[in-house]
Amino acid sequence: MQQTLDILDVAQKRPIMVEDLSLLQERERLTPGSVRYSIKRYRKLSQWETEDVGMLAYNYKKNEPAENSLELKFCITGNMYCNGKSYECGECRSGMSKNCVAKEETVDVLHFTFLTEHLQQFVKTTRSASFTNRVLSFKHSSSFSKMLPLCSRTRMSLESLLNNAYVESLENIYINAQTQMLLLYSLECMLGDNDKGEEAFTCKFLTNDVDRDKILKARDILLQNIGDPITIKNLSRRVAINECYLKKGFKEIFGTTIFDFYQSQRMEHAKYLLYEKGLSVTDVSLMLGYSSISHFSTAFKKHTGLKPCELLLR
Repeated sequence: MQQTLDILDVAQKRPIMVEDLSLLQERERLTPGSVRYSIKRYRKLSQWETEDVGMLAYNYKKNEPAENSLELKFCITGNMYCNGKSYECGECRSGMSKNCVAKEETVDVLHFTFLTEHLQQFVKTTRSASFTNRVLSFKHSSSFSKMLPLCSRTRMSLESLLNNAYVESLENIYINAQTQMLLLYSLECMLGDNDKGEEAFTCKFLTNDVDRDKILKARDILLQNIGDPITIKNLSRRVAINECYLKKGFKEIFGTTIFDFYQSQRMEHAKYLLYEKGLSVTDVSLMLGYSSISHFSTAFKKHTGLKPCELLLR
């Protein structure tokens, strides 16, 4: 609760009493080895004068490296929430949500915690001493927190996390992907002059909105086929872009290769299916499109450092 109050206090510029909080909706994931997150939606009281804020906290513990973490915290106001059940709210069911009388204004608090294993994939393999690399690899030797300007891309990711219609497995896949994008956008917003010029696209074709949209569409297709692997050749045909441009553009926008992104999303979803849903290793390997349990187990251990069965013992 204290972490929630911290960001709310900043957003209101004054302390908030616990008894003032009325929780309307909550989603969270605490799967071992995965990005931890909580998304909480509170009823906005009339006396609250809350503004949208974001915060990045870099937690460095020299003598306890396993405790190192990077946290993102956001407080977003002005969204509307229907407090009626979907099958009871006739206006929302008929697509006339603007006429819904059950809606009320909310204050939404999102909290994400990234550990070392999640951030490794974004560390540049070159011997870069940039501020970004030092933070992502926990080579920056002192903890800090920084307020984040909420750029349009960050707001879009937050809006997607708060107001998507996905449930169960599809929601997990969607949140995993949006969380990764939120991290990348937040790092870009945080950098300022520390890595001047890094935000500019080096691939000139990405300055074109149409080409950027094709790369984003490719990411969405990968997520929609999380259990049915697709080749880069077929992916490039589906989004109508040259294979070489697709690979270069994907790496520049998302900070990782197509293969590594897809594998990361598959393994993160595997954790969810094993730990949260209690499925067997056999079932999960089949759902994710693996030809054998041994191939799945090898990929899972490479990504997580654990065998699938070991996750259930944590």
